Amino acid sequence: MLKQVYELAAGTGCLKSFYVFGSFVSATPEPRDVDVVLVMTRDFRSEQCPREARPLFSHLDAQARYGASVFWFREGALPQEFLDVWQVKRDGTLRGILEVG
Repeated sequence: MLKQVYELAAGTGCLKSFYVFGSFVSATPEPRDVDVVLVMTRDFRSEQCPREARPLFSHLDAQARYGASVFWFREGALPQEFLDVWQVKRDGTLRGILEVG
């Protein structure tokens, strides 16, 4: 599923960065979900991307179709605080965040 999400995002021709976090980048033997942040080019418009990729840019659709929590930002709009908050688990320990590609 993660590979499919990456390929769809990359297939838009507008993917700048792809981050994976949550249980998927932990020691959990069978992670239940995938958490992804897509950073797209400044001129990216989801309504103009290939039809098969459009569900990635709707959080609820991506969750239903790919089992992935997908957050996306345009280049220059990803606040460091977003990654900082998501890096902290409920128990206060840190989780990994991996930039792919």
